[in-house]
Amino acid sequence: METIFLLLIMVAGTGGELCVARAMQRVGAVENFRPKTLIRTIGGALRVSWMWLGVLLMAIAFFSLLQMLSLENVSFVVPVTALSYAFGALGGKVFLGEQVTRKRWAGVLLVCIGVGLVFIGQH
Repeated sequence: METIFLLLIMVAGTGGELCVARAMQRVGAVENFRPKTLIRTIGGALRVSWMWLGVLLMAIAFFSLLQMLSLENVSFVVPVTALSYAFGALGGKVFLGEQVTRKRWAGVLLVCIGVGLVFIGQH
């Protein structure tokens, strides 16, 4: 059961971030932080279905994180969920068409190695 919650944290959390990023690409960059501009940006974001899907997925990830923290030590949960960086890089490349450099992939690999060490230390 814990494995399911860990996967939900990583997949739903990263999926939510990717959906929100897609929504914000449609809305456009926030040019300044004046109240009128922020209200316009938030209003625009709320009209994009990707934003709502992203919020839903991030909520699933959040409540899964709460559940995991009730079952396991934070010193295990937080490092293991860092695998979401790998999902994020892959999702950015595939879903958003981003260019991911070799240096970024090397960083993702180092994170994955670190997660492996934390996981081995736990079990």
